[in-house]
Amino acid sequence: MTGAALAAALDALADLRIAVFRAFPYLYEGARAYERDYLTAYANSPGALIVGAFAGDRLVGAATAAPMADHAAAFAAPFEARGIDIKGVYYFGESVLLPEWRGHGVGHAFFDRREAKARELGFAMASFCAVMRPADHPARPADYSPLDPFWRKRGFAPVEGLTARFGWRDVGAEQDSDHDMQFWVKALA
Repeated sequence: MTGAALAAALDALADLRIAVFRAFPYLYEGARAYERDYLTAYANSPGALIVGAFAGDRLVGAATAAPMADHAAAFAAPFEARGIDIKGVYYFGESVLLPEWRGHGVGHAFFDRREAKARELGFAMASFCAVMRPADHPARPADYSPLDPFWRKRGFAPVEGLTARFGWRDVGAEQDSDHDMQFWVKALA
């Protein structure tokens, strides 16, 4: 989805983000007003893309992407601090899918579509960030399986020291707190 279709999907995407990011490792206590504001950056970027997965008319998964230069400055700052020109970076914002739809290739399709868009637009690098939680975090489910192997198979790798801190309110918390985020990158050339 791009343009008007992208803008029309923002409320459904906000609800999906809140539902999926509530689980470990994000533990995000989402708010619709914040989500709407955050997602507006995609609607305002001519290079943005939302890839949606639908069950009938219901949005069950989505992945977002936009030029890093069109995204929040806090996401670009770690790249700029390392001398990486953000004009060459296509940022993969999130990839969220309801649990009952996982394991059917949707995640690969999300990455395929975003990488194709990045190449079409001439970007040299794709990147995303993921929250860093300790292995012994008390909210970590016993059956939790990190996505690191999936991301590595897609050709992404974490870059040592390319991190940022972002704040949000954890489930059950009374106020926002900062969370360490690791950037992963992939050369597209």
